[in-house]
Order: sequence, then structure tokens, then C-alpha cells
Amino acid sequence: MKAHIASLTNAVVLIALSLWGYFSSDSPSLTALIPTVIGVVLLILNSGVKNENKIIAHIAVLLTLIVLIGLIKPFMGAMAREDNGALIRVTVMILSTIMAMIFFVKSFISARKNRTTTQDN
Repeated sequence: MKAHIASLTNAVVLIALSLWGYFSSDSPSLTALIPTVIGVVLLILNSGVKNENKIIAHIAVLLTLIVLIGLIKPFMGAMAREDNGALIRVTVMILSTIMAMIFFVKSFISARKNRTTTQDN
């Protein structure tokens, strides 16, 4: 899978599941929409990631890392509340974000190898 596809998938998952969590909550908090906002920004950046724009790709990776770190507290809260629905939603968002990070790293490693090979010739 290419980095832009993994990022697109992650963005859609973040948007869908955070909106689901927000609207299904008895006492919704605006902080539940943070993954939605980051997902929308990742969608906007996706064409730049697809075109291998280094600056845009690095911004997308940074946002992906921020959302990954930011999902830890909701995960712990869902565990403490024993809220299985929230736990499943947050776990899926975390897994999707980890998947996107893995493909970004693979993409960066591949780009570096290609640059090194090109410079050697």
C-alpha cells in the first residue's frame, strides 16, 4: 500500500469514527471532534502526499503522529469507563493511524534509497 492511500484511509477512519463517537455520546465534548478536524486536514493534504511533495508529506506525518499521541488519553478513558463502543472506536483509530505511520516511514525510507541510488550514478 502506498503512503497516500494509507493516509487517505486513516483520514476517513478518523472522521467517521470520531463523528460517530461524538453523535452517539450522551454528553458529547468538542474535544471528540479533534480527530475529525485532523482527518479533514489529512484529506486536504492527501494530493500533496500522493504527488510526493516532501513538505506536505512531513506535515501529514506530523499530524498523524499528533493524533496517535492524542488518542492515548481517550483510549485510557474508554478502558476506565469500560465503554466497549468507545474502546472499539478508539482502538480502530489507533490501529489505522499506526498503519498510516508505518507506510509513511516505508515511503520515506524508499525515497531516501532512491535518492542515494540516483546520486551514486
